[in-house]
Order: sequence, then structure tokens, then C-alpha cells
Amino acid sequence: MPLILYNTLTRQKETFVALDPHNIRLYLCGPTVYDFAHIGNARPTVVFDVLGRLLRSLYPKITFIRNITDIDDKIIKAAQDNKEDIAELTQRTTRYFQDDMKALGNLPPDKEPLATQHVREMIDMIASLITKGHAYESQGHVLFSVKSFPSYGRLSRCNHDEMIAGARVEVAPYKRDAEDFILWKPSPEGVPGWESPWGYGRPGWHIECSAMSFKYLGETFDIHGGGHDLIFPHHENEIAQSQACFGPQTFAQTWMHNGMLTVNGEKMSKSLGNFITVHHLLEKIPGEIIRLVLLSSHYRQPLDWTDHGVTQAHQSLDRLYNALRGREISEDATVYEPIKMALEDDLNTPLAISGLHEIATHLHKASSNAEKNQLASTLKASGAWLGLLQQDPEIWFKRNTGLEEKTILLLIEARNRARAEKDFKEADRVRDELLTKGILLEDGPDGTIWRQQ
Repeated sequence: MPLILYNTLTRQKETFVALDPHNIRLYLCGPTVYDFAHIGNARPTVVFDVLGRLLRSLYPKITFIRNITDIDDKIIKAAQDNKEDIAELTQRTTRYFQDDMKALGNLPPDKEPLATQHVREMIDMIASLITKGHAYESQGHVLFSVKSFPSYGRLSRCNHDEMIAGARVEVAPYKRDAEDFILWKPSPEGVPGWESPWGYGRPGWHIECSAMSFKYLGETFDIHGGGHDLIFPHHENEIAQSQACFGPQTFAQTWMHNGMLTVNGEKMSKSLGNFITVHHLLEKIPGEIIRLVLLSSHYRQPLDWTDHGVTQAHQSLDRLYNALRGREISEDATVYEPIKMALEDDLNTPLAISGLHEIATHLHKASSNAEKNQLASTLKASGAWLGLLQQDPEIWFKRNTGLEEKTILLLIEARNRARAEKDFKEADRVRDELLTKGILLEDGPDGTIWRQQ
């Protein structure tokens, strides 16, 4: 079947038509690096990693750009609060973000541009907008004139009053109209800045993505992604400034947005004590469990993070890895067709995940080792499209036990000896001792194997 994607711009599913079938171009708004990424930040990274995997399987090449915002008022405040240099803060938090996203099984983007390294491109774009009458300078600021762009609001479908309320616009004497947004602003002493035709200053947030996407993907590209919270004003502003600069049919052709994430039914907030960072979550559970939770709901729907959801994901991965255990995996296996079809239908990851369990069920019912090996190969190949099941099953089952494997094997040997001597009380004691350490023993025709609960 053709690739079908929901386009936020048209509010409907559409058959994806590539601008250039030899190179699909995708842009994802990346993090503002002033602190650890939270699980809400991780959701678009995981979702669009799956999209990237799918596109790579369907087309000969994709160019996937995910930016890093390393200059922003939040960054400046965090550095001041921490009493540290801004560059040190952004380099450290960028490294944390990259490491944490890798731990969730995400492939790196083709390019991860830093905003601070593309200020010249932003200045050039702002100058062009001024020349074309879409922006104006006022008191050291440069602002985009929203009234100069009649189709403003097409993506978010907000009316004028809703746009002003939604943007929480700043009432400022340098603005012609309240809805106008900043392209450039002055930097006071002690704050990073660059020389420009409008004085020493720094770019606004929205112009960063327009300039970087233009540099690496051109005036027009295939897909722009991000969280639902970015539709307005960020993505609306990106469209306005990019199309005002390059023309009405330019910029992203398909807009994709993932739904918001809550924790136990509530909006994630430090004040509520339910603010969960990926970095600290990884200290407790494997990244693959986090990834499966984030893919367990359709990307356009809200996702509620719960302990129950984490437990279910853990149990699911145990079942799937158990199906791979001890099997001979072929590297040239094909993907299970229902999984391919599910992903081609607007990234239906819940249906794709159910397809993985269908394969595991068929494998458990298979009568021959050859058939089981073939199904296991299909399972692993299919899991790769979701970024799942790529570890050695033995490593999956033997992680974070608190015991050295040599010790565990000696205890298993002692239990087997007790069973052979019909000392079942001692055998049960050893089994229970291992169980208290999170080690579950499974007896089979080929002997006893162990895994972590």
C-alpha cells in the first residue's frame, strides 16, 4: 500500500508524494538545551525516529535534520542560576540529550545543526524579510509583521483573538501590532550576542528553524515534525517567515505533530512532583522499555505515562525476547507484512506492536526448529522498523541483576545438584534466593536458563 500520513495543515490523511523520490527531506524541531530532556521531549524524538526508519526502508535516501536550540532566554536564565558559562551548559545538556536519546534506541539524524552556528543565515533571512516589507526594525528589535502575511493562522486555524491569547503576546512599545513576533532582539551586557545591521543582539526562536531548514533542506521540503504544542505559535511563525521570504508554495509540504504526554492523567509539572526526565528514568529501567511505552499509543493521540504502562511494556519485551532466545537469526529476513502495512498507515505503532506479538505466538506454536528460526528472524527484522528487539536476548534477560553471572551459574549448579539428590527443599531455597535478587529460573529440556524479572 502507499504511504499515508496525516497532514496537520489539511487536517486529513493524505497519500505521501515525495518532492524528490531519490531524497526524502525531513525536519524535526529539536530540544532547547538548558536541562535534562523529559519524557515529553522524548516522544517526538522516538516517533520521528520510527518515521525515519520507515522512510529509509521505502526510499533510497532520506535527509533527516533535527536542530539544537543552544541560544534562548531559558538557557540564559539557567546559566545564570547555575552560575556557569552558557557554552558549558549547552554543551553538557546537548551531550546528555544525545546520550539519552541513543539509549532509547534512536538513530542519529543526518545533521544536528546548532542555532549558534547559523546566526549569519538568520541575519540574511531577516534582512530579506525587511526588504520585502514583511518585517520592520524598531528600537533595536526586528519584528515580523503578521498583517503583511494574509494566510497567517492557516496551520493552527486560530482566529485573531485566539492567536493573541495563545501566543501570550508581549505588549511592547516597539511593536506595531500586538501579534507581531520577534526576529531579532538586542543583547544586554553579559548576554551572548552577534553583530548585525540592527545592532548587537541575538535571534528570536522562530527564525532559527526557518534558517536551518532552508540551509540543509532547501526552500521546500517534504515533512516537518514536532509536538502538538509547537503548532502555535512556533510552526505558524515558521511558515509565515519562510513563505514570506521564499514564496507561497514553499517550505514543508506535510506537517506532522505528536500528541501531548501526561503523567497519571495530569500535565507534567515540577510543581506537581511528576516531572520525569529520561536521564533519571534510565537509571531505573532500560531505554527499550521507555521506547515501547512511547510507541504504545498512536502518535497523534495523547499518551498517559503510568507505572502500569511501564510494567506492561516490560512484560511485552520479556515475551518477545523470549521468542528470540536460542534461535538462529537470518540477517536477510523480510518484515511481517501486517507490520509494514500498519506503519504505512500513518505510523500505526500500536497495531505494529500487536503484529510483533502475532509473530511470537506463531513461533511458540511452530513444530520445527527451522520454522521457529524463520519466524524469529522475521520478528527481529520487523522489530527493527520500530527500533525494538535488536539486543542479544541473553543480554536483555541478564541486565542489572546485582549478581555476577558466575555467581548465578554456581547457584544454578548447586540447585541442580540438590534436585538430582532429591533435596527439593534445598533446591527451592536456592530458587527463592535468586528470586529475591530478581532472577527467575526456567527449566526446559535443554537445562535451566535464567533471566531478570
